[in-house]
Amino acid sequence: MRSMSKAIARGPVQELREQLARGDITPRAAAEAALSRANSNASHNVYLALDAEKVREEADTLPRRFAPVAKPPLYGVPVSIKDCFDVAGFPTTLGSRFYAARNGVAGEDSAVASRLRSQGAIIIGKTHMHPLAYGITGENPDYGDCVQPRDAQRLTGGSSSGAAASVQEQSALAAIGTDTGGSVRVPAALCGLAGYRASVELAQRSGLWRGGVHLAPTFDTLGWLFQDLRDAPLLAEALFDLRMPEETQTSFRIGCVSDGFLDDCDSQVLADFADWKKKLSASGATITPADTSYWEEAPEIYAAITAHEAAATHRTKSGGDFSHFPAAIAERLAWGASISAAEIEQFRARHARFRERADAQLREFDFFLAPCAALYELAVGADHTASRRAILRYTTPMSLVGAPLVTLPCASGAGVQLIGPRNSDARLLGHAKVLGARLAWCIAAHDDERSRRGAG
Repeated sequence: MRSMSKAIARGPVQELREQLARGDITPRAAAEAALSRANSNASHNVYLALDAEKVREEADTLPRRFAPVAKPPLYGVPVSIKDCFDVAGFPTTLGSRFYAARNGVAGEDSAVASRLRSQGAIIIGKTHMHPLAYGITGENPDYGDCVQPRDAQRLTGGSSSGAAASVQEQSALAAIGTDTGGSVRVPAALCGLAGYRASVELAQRSGLWRGGVHLAPTFDTLGWLFQDLRDAPLLAEALFDLRMPEETQTSFRIGCVSDGFLDDCDSQVLADFADWKKKLSASGATITPADTSYWEEAPEIYAAITAHEAAATHRTKSGGDFSHFPAAIAERLAWGASISAAEIEQFRARHARFRERADAQLREFDFFLAPCAALYELAVGADHTASRRAILRYTTPMSLVGAPLVTLPCASGAGVQLIGPRNSDARLLGHAKVLGARLAWCIAAHDDERSRRGAG
């Protein structure tokens, strides 16, 4: 029973952090274990920048830096950071060799990297990303496509591709990603991981974008990819100093997309979505289908505003020459640059109306549920032109809202979005932890029952 209780109480990040704080394991040992697993995918490109000696030095300094005070939340925990944030001593590539050469070596840490270090984390390295964070597959002509460490025939998804791969290969227990149109949610889902996309307003207020490069500031936010829902509150506290309320509510009203909206989903996605609804119902939730037909216009609004804002950023940085970037991205940037001020104002007005309607719908429920995508895998070498639409149809509605989300993992890759009303991050994460604990209890009880039957 004691082992079952332990499984319920802690996720792997919290468990390692407590072992480190007690001295059961040293930060150097945790770092060595992480380094031994790094870049284990078939393309050997989880990290675009990694200096093993620097990692070891950082690990060795931790006991002196934080003794004798209480250890911070991420003391000695190996983490990775997406390569759109500065880390002192490395170039910030944005997944582009053009920017690797243009940007040069960063002289100081970004706000995110500085925050991680202040919380005791060991930054293993800077991770692979879809170029400019402007894509959802993890394909990259400059640094190679990012394939999953567990399955070389599947892409990780993007744009936080290396972030997902680093957690899957366990060179990092948690990974910093960014999410504009799904870039935390989708790689987490496709790789069978948990993910947390922060409310856009929370990320903006935090000041953590200093030393980071935006794709589209209207929709950009930060988040974590990690293994276990039980670690969600600890990671959010470490990044945003976000305090979780004690979970006292026992029944919840959860809205979900209706069956009619799911007509493009493959059978695995439908099966796993139904399974999560069943799990949530068993935990005390009332699941109510809602009309989300108006979500159909979200990808169009998202595409125009994102292209317009991304073009403004990269027109300046590239001297107006988009040919430095992959053809599909260059085409989007050129289109974004061509959108007139009057046209973009029309799109922004549509965005405001959409968000008002979606905000009102979300307030009718405690949480909302939707698949992360209409598909559960991205095959290596396939043409994923249509895949982009099959994903953004499900992710961009909440990008327009700026709502917080947690990816509920499925081993198949058909993850589910658990959505909270705007700025309800703490409550959402607290509930995710409870869900994770209940799942751990079910697994432990099942294993215990099988053990008893075997002994009998």
